[in-house]
Amino acid sequence: MAEENNKATSAAGVATLVEGLSASSRRHRQEMSQDIAAVAAKDPSLLAGHIDALIDALDRPEAQTRWEVLGALSTMTDNYADQVSAAFDGAEASLFDDDSATVRLAAFLFLCRLGSTSPERSNRVWPLLDEAIQCYHGDAEYRDMLEGLLGFVGGSVSKKTAKALAARVKFDAESGSGYIKQFSGDILATAKDKAK
Repeated sequence: MAEENNKATSAAGVATLVEGLSASSRRHRQEMSQDIAAVAAKDPSLLAGHIDALIDALDRPEAQTRWEVLGALSTMTDNYADQVSAAFDGAEASLFDDDSATVRLAAFLFLCRLGSTSPERSNRVWPLLDEAIQCYHGDAEYRDMLEGLLGFVGGSVSKKTAKALAARVKFDAESGSGYIKQFSGDILATAKDKAK
């Protein structure tokens, strides 16, 4: 097993995984995407030369390939924001996937990470995040979405975006209950600080 892990984290091993994202077999693409997500979690720099291929994989029809790749891109965002920002369109399409809540959540979390890297990116992703908040409010994945929003607003967001986010979560922060009230309150407090 250790030998397999060493192969996967070598340059040639990573290239083989990335090539697998274009395989004709759906199952093979899913397996490769799962391995790629594991590589990204361990050492995102190993995938730095393959960002275009990862973004291309967001066009695969199966949900798992897309959510695993979005997860890998999210992990890479802090160090490679300029390059992974090209995944914006693929993430937008996945954010409104009718068939997979897991894909929608992965896209939302990617956009949160991307938007947290600069004020300009926060302005770009905010309309999509805002729409998703309204569409999926209270869904099973909403708690994870709120956690992503807390990370988003804790990053380098613009005052404009911070104000808009504060306005969006204000009602839940004041009148919600349970985790929605708690997270919304934390998001609101951070957003108010950023909006000053």
